[in-house]
Amino acid sequence: MWGLEMCLPGTGSNKIMEEKQPQVEMPSEGEKETDESVSEQQVKREHEDVEDEVKVAESPEHSGVTEPVETSDLVSGSRKMKLEAKERREKKQKVDEDEIQKMQILVSSFSEEQLNRYEMYRRSAFPKAAIKRLIQNITGCSVSQNVVIAMSGISKVFVGEVVEEALDVCEKWGDNPPLQPRHMREALRRLKSRGQIPNSKHKKIMF
Repeated sequence: MWGLEMCLPGTGSNKIMEEKQPQVEMPSEGEKETDESVSEQQVKREHEDVEDEVKVAESPEHSGVTEPVETSDLVSGSRKMKLEAKERREKKQKVDEDEIQKMQILVSSFSEEQLNRYEMYRRSAFPKAAIKRLIQNITGCSVSQNVVIAMSGISKVFVGEVVEEALDVCEKWGDNPPLQPRHMREALRRLKSRGQIPNSKHKKIMF
């Protein structure tokens, strides 16, 4: 009988074993989310601590590397150079302003004929293609556009000086304008005698 009671379900011994078995409670969804958030915060905090340690280790104070320090001589020299450059810029700006003011006064005192001649002079220019071709024929190499522009301006100034000297020659000789070729040749001769025109003759250098 005792053996049958042990085998049959629902008997007293089975009831006692069922009562002794502990009941396992499953965690709810809210508790799961709370545990996950806590674990994520712990991981994030550990990661930040590692980054702080790396930054401290890489800093110059802990790495033993000292940054170069400028000496007083270098600092004073750099300051002096900056002050000199600033003074040069201010001086150049002041000179440019004075030149502009003088030019405005001069133009305002022009007569109508002089103003027309000045406007024609400002508008006149050498063709850049011809200047570039001439430079290439003389030098035998190609040049940039900036060189062509510079040479065009220099040529215009040179022609202006020759014409001005030729007008003085024409007035001194008692002739009336327009200018003649002899006036231009005499103007060139005078400019060369004063050293204002370089000698175009080729000199052979022995050494």
